[in-house]
Parts: sequence; C-alpha cells; structure tokens
Amino acid sequence: MVKVPPYLKPGDTIALVCPSGYMSLEKAQTCIDVLKEWGYKVKVGTTVGSHSTNYFSGTDEERLINFQQILDDDSVNAVLCARGGYGLSRIIDHISFRKFKKHPKWIIGFSDITVLLSHIYTNFEIATMHAPMAGAFNNDGYRNGYVQSLKNVMEGKNIKYEVPGHEFNRKGEGIGELVGGNLAMLAHMVGTPSDIKTKGRILFLEDVGEYLYNIDRMMHQLKRSGKLDKLAGLIIGGFSDTKDTERPFGQNVYEIIRDIVKEYDYPVCFGFPVSHEKENYALKVGVGYKLKVGKSKTVLIG
Repeated sequence: MVKVPPYLKPGDTIALVCPSGYMSLEKAQTCIDVLKEWGYKVKVGTTVGSHSTNYFSGTDEERLINFQQILDDDSVNAVLCARGGYGLSRIIDHISFRKFKKHPKWIIGFSDITVLLSHIYTNFEIATMHAPMAGAFNNDGYRNGYVQSLKNVMEGKNIKYEVPGHEFNRKGEGIGELVGGNLAMLAHMVGTPSDIKTKGRILFLEDVGEYLYNIDRMMHQLKRSGKLDKLAGLIIGGFSDTKDTERPFGQNVYEIIRDIVKEYDYPVCFGFPVSHEKENYALKVGVGYKLKVGKSKTVLIG
C-alpha cells in the first residue's frame, strides 16, 4: 500500500529548493509571493539563487546538504523544487530517506525531478507529485488552471481532468497507480536503483527539446526493458521543441509512439496536458487513478 503524505492546510510550510539546475531568486519570487497568498509559510533553501557560476545550483555536496536539511526539517510540510534541469542523478544515491520514510512529506516537481519522484516511489512506496514548479508562476501563470491544479492537489481535493480526444487514442478503461514523468529521465534510470515499476500501472510520458530519433530510441529502451508491458494504461503528454536531423526521421512524435505501442491492448491517450509548457496538470505519482479513453474525450480521475 502506497503511503500518501498529509495534504496541506493554511499555515503549513512549503520549502523551495534547487536540487539540480540553477534558478535565480528573482525568477522564483513570484512563486514565493503566491504561495504566501495561498496561506502557506515559505522557507527558501540556500540553493535557490545561490552563488553558483555554472549550470548547477551549487556543487554536488552543496545541493545534497541543502536538500537533506530541508527533507529532514520537521517544520517543512512539502518540498517544491524550484526547477529541474539536470543534476539529481549525481546525488540521489547519497540522500538519506531514513527520517522521510517515517514522516513523509510531499515532494513536488517534474523534468529532472522525475529521478527523485521515481526513486521515492520505487524504493519506499511513498506518493509524490509531478507538477508545475516556480517558473510556471511567472507572467501571471499562477492564475491559469494548471498552476491552480497544484494548489488543489496539495490540499487533497478530488481531481477530474477531461481532455479532448485524439485520432491516435486507443479506447478503453484502466485503473492503477499512476507513474511516469520525463521520458529521458525514465530511460536514463533503467537498470538503476531508481528504475520505475510499471506493471499494472498507468504510465505517463512527456519531454522537451529532443531529436525525433532519440525519442524513438528512448521509447524502444522502455519497450525492451519491459516498461511498456502489461500497463493498465498509457498517457502521452506534450513533446515540445522536438528537433529533426538533416535527413528527416520520417515520423512525428505521436506517430513514433503510436507505432511502438500498437501491439498492446491497453488504453492509450495522446495529447494529455502534462508537459514542459504551460499545459502541465498536477499529478500524484504512486496514487491510484482511473483512466477512461473514449472517442471524443479522455477522463483521468484520482
């Protein structure tokens, strides 16, 4: 049985950290302000707006120390990663979850944070949250339904997402724990202690900035490693800013994925709003959902 951390209530504390790539405090400020407007206290980690001069928000040691401090802080009720990027796989095996296992709290983020979400679910059977991060709050983004979905899920409200049908959809219904996230990270984790469990589960995938041939390769990696076998359902989100080679690959992203999963009989939804763009609904990783894929619409209830 997956353990679900306590949902948040006004007065609870949300910590903001950067365990991977760098983000300036200025770019995180709107998020901090809005979280306070929502009624939460905010604790800002030392890796947010750090003095790092390279890609990361600090050295591996600095990022590890700050994340560990926040993870073990009894006053913190949820940890919102300010951004993804790259870097968690460099420190994930050194994070101690001893205290977290006894007193879980919501860990929130996406992209590179997929490594953390998957690791926690696979090893400790604790639910986490794949959801918008600090950058999504900027330019009035906090007003849209996608960032608002973060608030709703954090507060434990029942969720029902409805999206229009897609010509590649495979109709059907599936019930199972929801797992997934960034395709590149899921392929990257195959064979590691953070490797995701998919059998009997609803898997969701999204990515950004990848070459088409690389998406094909990563999907075949998931297929060859058994990750696409015996799913309860498959949700394909946004694949934005894809790139092609000088000699064209010959298919777009959804055509690539459609053909790779055509032999299976579980329901498949294309075009679900989970992505690196504005369209990114908050999803609880490890929690049971019901997926209904129809001709005219898809409904995800959890």
